[in-house]
Amino acid sequence: MIYVNDLKKEFKKAIKEPGLKGSIKALFKPNNEIIKAVDGITFHVPKGEILGFIGPNGAGKSTVIKMLTGILTPTSGTCTINGYVPQKDRQKYVKEIGVVFGQRTQLWWDLALRETYSVLKEIYDVPDKEFKQRMAFLNEVLELDSFITSPVRTLSLGQRMRADIAASLLHNPKVLFLDEPTIGLDVVVKDNIRNAIQKINAEEGTTVILTTHDLSDIELLCNRIVMIDKGKKVFDGQINELKHEFGQMRDLQFELVDINNVAKLDYCEHFNATADDLQLSNEGVMVSVRFNSDVVSVEDMLSYTLSKVHVKDINLKDADIEEIIRRMYRQEVSIDEV
Repeated sequence: MIYVNDLKKEFKKAIKEPGLKGSIKALFKPNNEIIKAVDGITFHVPKGEILGFIGPNGAGKSTVIKMLTGILTPTSGTCTINGYVPQKDRQKYVKEIGVVFGQRTQLWWDLALRETYSVLKEIYDVPDKEFKQRMAFLNEVLELDSFITSPVRTLSLGQRMRADIAASLLHNPKVLFLDEPTIGLDVVVKDNIRNAIQKINAEEGTTVILTTHDLSDIELLCNRIVMIDKGKKVFDGQINELKHEFGQMRDLQFELVDINNVAKLDYCEHFNATADDLQLSNEGVMVSVRFNSDVVSVEDMLSYTLSKVHVKDINLKDADIEEIIRRMYRQEVSIDEV
């Protein structure tokens, strides 16, 4: 469905020396620096997959998405989506994709939502019968009925996001690009949006590329992620694989019978571990120990703890995807190993 091969995008940045002399020199003999926003990214997305596309701010995510949607032209490399080259087959290609940017809307601000959809119907040349069927499906999945007659400017953020997703799906696209679809939404609305995306993907086989900083979206919607940093791909694989390979950090949480017993716990000295591999914190009798299970085994950690203190309750948690990715961003996990 989506084939991206050695995709690169470079921008020229003017370098200006300070003062009047620098301004004159920049005018007649500009000095330019080449910025590599995207540096040789390759990946493939099969039909019907929901792919999480993530990375820190400035990593190049938006630039890649703009090239995939045809807004930007690559400096080199290729991308084809459902047989189309976005930059060459623009008119035909836009009928194959839907795009939702979380902080920008494609809806007409002063029009009632129903009228907005009627305008989009004409733009995408959707036949009357198909339009009615699509609207019935989108109403069911996204629950638009309660506000479909309201002007867009009166909608809440959650309602507008559902309306934007519906607008992007009105012409039954093969690929849906979602950029921060749950940004700024409360927990209930986020769940509604996620459920809608899952249902659309399951029932229609729509391929989805999801860009988000909310890693709950990634865990709940995606089996696979592509992670980029500084314009380069640093990970491409299953979330379970990422957890297995790089989820060494564990959280041991327990409740003490006596708060004075905290002083008996000296994990770093006992295990000869550094502060990077083992951290102890407590709030009263509630104690939390984060440790690297490659340095200290779970068995040894539990054995030492229970030999030193009397606990009421104890719980051991694996590292979640957010913690793993945070460590990768900080390069605590070697990107070269990915």
